Amino acid sequence: MDRWLWFTQGDAVTQATALLLLVLSVASWVVMGYKAWLLARSRRQVPQCMAAFWRAPSLAQAREQVAALDRSGLVLPLVDALAQPPALSGGASLPLAQQGAASAQLTRGLRAALQSASAPLQWGQVLLASVGTLAPFVGLLGTVWGIHHALTLLADSQQVGIAQLAGPVGEALVMTAAGLAVAIPAVLGYNLQGRSAGRIEAELEGFAHDLQAVFGDDAKPAA
Repeated sequence: MDRWLWFTQGDAVTQATALLLLVLSVASWVVMGYKAWLLARSRRQVPQCMAAFWRAPSLAQAREQVAALDRSGLVLPLVDALAQPPALSGGASLPLAQQGAASAQLTRGLRAALQSASAPLQWGQVLLASVGTLAPFVGLLGTVWGIHHALTLLADSQQVGIAQLAGPVGEALVMTAAGLAVAIPAVLGYNLQGRSAGRIEAELEGFAHDLQAVFGDDAKPAA
């Protein structure tokens, strides 16, 4: 039996459903491959950047060392937040971002840096969650439609038996298996990579708290 007979003999709905599952599978694997590379590099570089920062004798040298190590761009924005301009008297003529105590400006800068660091770590998670949720139902739709299409064709036959039904119905059930084959890796990737990204974000949040505690009201320019 030709393994692609279900696709070649299917109608437009069956073929469109199969192509949609293929697109979802390729998209999820591309996202998981890129995220695996990004997370592996970040797990290695983030602790190195933090250790290099605390070993440096000055903020300027600390920034240079972090910039040389932080190829993912996750730690350097937190260090750059220390270069916020100090609050000045007569703040009515200054932008709101530069008004208030230095510690408040540092907190705002660190919060923005954490948000920018979370964006690449969380990239693709929505797509993986969507694929894991939708793919089984897309496969089920293809199965139901394929069985309907097969029964419609067999209804015109003069003799209908198990032999005539087994082939078309079995080929239609391939769509259910295809939907699960697309959804299961996406769900696993979403859970595993989301957990890994959460650990890195926790390390960055701890580093931000340390910066706030150490520098606080005395934050100095990093250059």
